[in-house]
Amino acid sequence: MNEQPKWYILHTYSGYEAMVKDSLEKLIENNNLGDYIVDLKIPMEQVIEEKNGKKKVVERKLLPCYVFIKMIYTNQIWYYVTSTRGVTGFCGPQGRPIPMKPDEIRKMRLEEFVSNVDFGVGDTVSIEDGPLKGFFGTIKELNNTAQKAKISTTMFGRTTDVEVEYIQIKKVDATLPEDSEEDSE
Repeated sequence: MNEQPKWYILHTYSGYEAMVKDSLEKLIENNNLGDYIVDLKIPMEQVIEEKNGKKKVVERKLLPCYVFIKMIYTNQIWYYVTSTRGVTGFCGPQGRPIPMKPDEIRKMRLEEFVSNVDFGVGDTVSIEDGPLKGFFGTIKELNNTAQKAKISTTMFGRTTDVEVEYIQIKKVDATLPEDSEEDSE
């Protein structure tokens, strides 16, 4: 099985999006389908609603009646997914799924893409975002499909391998700084 998972769009009954997502997550777990169904998303947006003179931030579905599913398409998986309660079918001709195009995936913010990677294995990078922000390390491994890098960094006096996303790191030209942030704490 060397086929790559692709994003597809599922149509659901109104208000059933979360239930469909939960049901599919249970289906994946119960039938060991983690290699076939990789990700499920209901795109949400934060909006400010005013009710009785009070403003509050609420999450609202960006596209009601739709769930996005990243999977490897097989007839068996199609059957499992379309048999799930609340699912009316895939978006595509005669209910047969059509994979989303990369620009559609980017517009829906289903995945973060880094198109021009200016670093490689052995390069020194700084972690620019996330819980390890401010740390430096050396790239040991790159996974372009998952857009993640395995980095060897020093934490609390020990060398540790961590996995970070491409969008969190930036190549640095010099060698590792002697007194990085963890020493100054």
